[in-house]
Amino acid sequence: MSAASNASCPVCRTAEVVCGKWTLLVIRDLAEGASRFCELERSLEGISPRTLSLRLRALEEEGIVERHTYPEVPPRVEYALTEKGEALVPLVEDMRRYGTRWLLGDSVALPAAV
Repeated sequence: MSAASNASCPVCRTAEVVCGKWTLLVIRDLAEGASRFCELERSLEGISPRTLSLRLRALEEEGIVERHTYPEVPPRVEYALTEKGEALVPLVEDMRRYGTRWLLGDSVALPAAV
């Protein structure tokens, strides 16, 4: 497949958006409802604040996540999925089902002991 056809391929374009490390996990967590930065950071064990910030910003730019800033002291910021982001939730659920069936279940063949 050429680079030009990759750009017009919906699967390739979707993969470009969601396949960054942590991106689908951010979407998974926001599917539960709006969250503050610190809540996301806690639920995504191992993510650095910088990486989380970059992922949220990239998802905002793609129109998948929206940021709500509340005029309070101290300021409160919450992140939520947009309609475009909600449309990705079935993809996350399909991945959960696949992982449960094929990667975590009894059907997984363990490597033979050496």
